Amino acid sequence: MKISQKKTSKGVQIRKPAHIGSYDILGDIAIIEVPPNLKARQHEIAKSILSLHKNIKTVLKKAGSHEGDFRTQKMAFLAGKRNKITIHKEHNCLIKLDVEKIYFSPRLSNERKRIFMQVQPGEKILVMFSGSGVYPITISKNSKAAEIIGAELNPVAHKYALENVKLNRLKNVKLFLGDAGKAAGSMDKQFDRILMPYPKGGPDFLDSAVGVAKKGSIIHLYDFFPEYESEKPLSTFAKIEKACSKAKKKFKILSWVKCGQVGPRNFRICVDFRIL
Repeated sequence: MKISQKKTSKGVQIRKPAHIGSYDILGDIAIIEVPPNLKARQHEIAKSILSLHKNIKTVLKKAGSHEGDFRTQKMAFLAGKRNKITIHKEHNCLIKLDVEKIYFSPRLSNERKRIFMQVQPGEKILVMFSGSGVYPITISKNSKAAEIIGAELNPVAHKYALENVKLNRLKNVKLFLGDAGKAAGSMDKQFDRILMPYPKGGPDFLDSAVGVAKKGSIIHLYDFFPEYESEKPLSTFAKIEKACSKAKKKFKILSWVKCGQVGPRNFRICVDFRIL
């Protein structure tokens, strides 16, 4: 890595952490990834980020990969205020969260916008794996949906989601703590749109999603796509076909998009399909 420097009478002053790569900013917290060869300079890098961004109060580094069913990630403190809780602003919404105990990616901001831009007035929407409430809240604030229901298994994420509904003063969002599949199965209603923003295990809940979908419903299924295996996400299409066939429902693939790279030629994707 190269640190841009400026010579002063007091020596060398760090101006910016050049070539460290991109880093995530959630509210007033910056989260960086420090390669092994720069570990000795990680505090120096963190302090330079604080000096560059006056709105950033805390710099953390990723201290492990995403783990467990909740896909949480350990964070280590580097500089600034010792804090892991922040309020992130996105699409006119406020999202309060603990960055270590809740999975949240600011890099999916454009994907969330892509979803709420499709919502039509009066829709009833189910968000499976609703996390800190970011999908229900951004949809509520940026569309005229009639009702948005979220289900989340992580009790910490659910706690923050309830806070976020109050923080954004929303009236059409209802949140449930528990298994998303069981929650969907217990609902005596059908939805116009169903979101499944959990690529690691979301496809396993397709039967539940299709079960509460009616004719014309649109389902947004997130999955992983190793592009080196084929030009299209054929394995994801096969999962959809299997679930719809089991429910004796016909479907049509509307589109699919890449919404994040998770490895060399390995992507997070969303497949949008309609129940016919």
